[in-house]
Amino acid sequence: SCSRAKDVTMPAKLPVNFFSTRSPVIDLFRGQLDYADHLRQDSEIVLYFFYAPWCGQSIAAREEIEHVASRLSGQVLFVAVNCWWNQGKCRKQKHFFYFPVIHLYHRSFGPIEYKGPMSAVYIEKFVRRVMTPLLYISSRSKLLDFLSNYEPGVLGYFEFNASPQPPGYLTFFTSALHSLRKDYLGTIRFGVITDKRVAEEISLVHSGSVYLHRHVNTSLIYPNDVMNYTAENICKWALENREMLIRWLRPHGGKSLLLNNELKKGPALLIFIPYNPLAEIHPLLDEITKVALEYHNCNKSQAAEPDLQHLGDTDSPAFDSSVPDAHMKLSETFSITKYPCCNTVVLPQWHSISRTHNVCELCINQTLGVKPNKVHVPHCNFLEIEAALDSFYLQEHTFFQVISNTIECSNFLSFYSPFSYYTACCRTVNRHFLSFISSEKTIFQTPKVAFSSHGKKDNTQHSIPHIEDRNCFIPDLHISGTNITGLSCRTNKTLNLYLLDSNLFWIYAERLGASRSTHLKEFAAIVDLKEEVHYVLDQNQSLVRSTLENFIKNFSILYSPLKRHLVDDPSVHFHEQRVITEVTTNTFHDTVFLNEKNVLLLYYAQWCGFCASLNHIFIELARLLPPDNFTVARIDITRNDLPWEFMTDHLPTILFFPHQRKEQSVKFPEDFSVNLPNLLKFILHYSSLSSSEPCTKECLHEETVLQQGHISHLEREIQKLRSEIGALHQAHDQLEAQLSEARREEHRLQQQKHTLEKQHKTLQLHSEQLQATYDQKNQELLEMAEKLQELADASENLLKENTLLRILVASREGKLQSKDEIKESLQSEQTLSEDNDVSVSTATATVEEKRIDNIDTIETDHSSGNRTE
Repeated sequence: SCSRAKDVTMPAKLPVNFFSTRSPVIDLFRGQLDYADHLRQDSEIVLYFFYAPWCGQSIAAREEIEHVASRLSGQVLFVAVNCWWNQGKCRKQKHFFYFPVIHLYHRSFGPIEYKGPMSAVYIEKFVRRVMTPLLYISSRSKLLDFLSNYEPGVLGYFEFNASPQPPGYLTFFTSALHSLRKDYLGTIRFGVITDKRVAEEISLVHSGSVYLHRHVNTSLIYPNDVMNYTAENICKWALENREMLIRWLRPHGGKSLLLNNELKKGPALLIFIPYNPLAEIHPLLDEITKVALEYHNCNKSQAAEPDLQHLGDTDSPAFDSSVPDAHMKLSETFSITKYPCCNTVVLPQWHSISRTHNVCELCINQTLGVKPNKVHVPHCNFLEIEAALDSFYLQEHTFFQVISNTIECSNFLSFYSPFSYYTACCRTVNRHFLSFISSEKTIFQTPKVAFSSHGKKDNTQHSIPHIEDRNCFIPDLHISGTNITGLSCRTNKTLNLYLLDSNLFWIYAERLGASRSTHLKEFAAIVDLKEEVHYVLDQNQSLVRSTLENFIKNFSILYSPLKRHLVDDPSVHFHEQRVITEVTTNTFHDTVFLNEKNVLLLYYAQWCGFCASLNHIFIELARLLPPDNFTVARIDITRNDLPWEFMTDHLPTILFFPHQRKEQSVKFPEDFSVNLPNLLKFILHYSSLSSSEPCTKECLHEETVLQQGHISHLEREIQKLRSEIGALHQAHDQLEAQLSEARREEHRLQQQKHTLEKQHKTLQLHSEQLQATYDQKNQELLEMAEKLQELADASENLLKENTLLRILVASREGKLQSKDEIKESLQSEQTLSEDNDVSVSTATATVEEKRIDNIDTIETDHSSGNRTE
């Protein structure tokens, strides 16, 4: 039987150095993890770089690690371990799912895994944070610098007078390392205070106290009486109670839900800035931090931003009886209270065909009419707002049909309290509010106030009341028009602020709409995933505090003037087919609406197979239609964004925009098959519809010229078709000749096929004969083999018999020799005893001779029998 061949495997090549021998990184390319642990015992800070030699990320990070090692080799031990060599201990003990992996050890604490960008500056920053997890706060100025940082800060107060390591210090130190292990971004900074006077600045009086600083919310002190004073508990407490006003996003480049999870939380402001973690100062980051603090500073906004309080002259009897001081000076018409309480109300359309709304800002006013001795309004509660709305809607007819571009304010008495008055300032706005924006400066101008018919003032254009813009009614306030203090708590469109390093993640900015040719990589965009829109800050404007505040405020107001950014496909398809116009987001308005022709637009996608099958139909259609009056176009909706009123969820979709009635676009019926006749009927039907206006002589002349143009165009097309038909007849004749030649060739091949089949049968018979001869010879050989086997067996038996005969002959010779000896002994005895017993000897000799003779006879017979056999 044949044995199966063994599998042959080539052993893996021996690993070689991954880092150069002159590198400050110790390269354990054979995966000697035990030796790496031995080296770690003698160093305070150790960085392990686990790599795979074939891994592209490992190769790319090698240069970054060497750069960091060249700067910190005197303070940190850098060890690279090949964790892919199958004979190494690293491969046997570690099971990594990706490479490279960076682990840091601070003495016996570790590992602290680094998960940030594989960039030298980021790695060095993280290593330095591990080297010095605590910042030493020795003076009041350093304390202020520490607290002014946008990142959350944890401070611990310890007295080092009694002992070199006061109680709790090592626990606090370890908690800082725990935070780096759990939060690789290092968003929480830890500091230690040793001066009692500095500690008293933040109300820390006992050694071992821990303080969590927060900018907007109340700062906290670690509750020792509730939680055990352990490193894990301190770290957990700080992470759970930290204040994240602005957050860094650092996608790792692989499949991740990081952006999706953050954008699902609500509208997000993504700011891309060039960032160097090792730089000592970050002016642009400081500006953004101030914007974030102002935006989230709700407590300060309630104390610093007064409410809207207006007192207007009124001629209405309802107001005359309730407001004794109705005729007051303009300077006295604004009374600023400490706690504002306002709400924006949008009234319905006053007419079914109107595209306008009346928008009013309703505020609670406790400064008018009869006043109690002292009125405390700690906060604006919902019951007060509800009562104000009830009173307002009872007076709704007063504001319902007023159409005015000015802000008109009126005061009316509450129906629930004699001490409460309400102020309503209203203005009529168009539904398409974008038209009122003429320049960026007009958006945030402080408008003048015009009262209602009871006491009107100067008219003011380009102003609108919003709950987010209530200061625009208070000219006494000398506050910048872009003030956004506490805006996150005064609008339902709260933004989450995120930072991204444009040096690493500029590709995301380009996908959002950033220019690829810009040299200054600064960009900001607002992404609202729920509304499926995003807005882009103009890159011609510098990314400074005022620009960001304007951008945020424009998004937050009720009728946002921001223009939705639509992704445009700069590449143009169908270069070789000029008859079809490729439409993009930027050219959509010009091609469809500003075009003076009838436009047939096809919505398609690259993945739509049926859309591709319609290309030849639209090419033929574009050739048939006169180019002076019709435009055939298409748009890829997967690579271009369109206004929501022109979006579709069905592909392919065909829209027809008639000339002079572009707003009355018609959709090709889905139950009709898309072919050339149906498309022509569809286009001619809707393009020939008469206008609602009566046609004049000029119109009739134009229509006649148009019809003549159609006729001449169709005649030219008919002539082209006739020439094409003639060419088709010629091609038909050529095809017939080729077919006859092919038939003759087919007949010849059939004959060859029959000849080959006959030869095949002859060969098959010969093969059968050879097979029979082969079987016969094979049978004869088997019989011969059996005979030879029998002869071999007989030969073996003869050999055995020959051996036995030799043994018998040798036995016979021995017996004959013993017989001669017996005879000699008998003769000697006879000589000695002749005289005594002659007769006895004679008898004995006779008997003995007979016995010997009998023995010889038996042996002779036995020998003869053996030979016979």
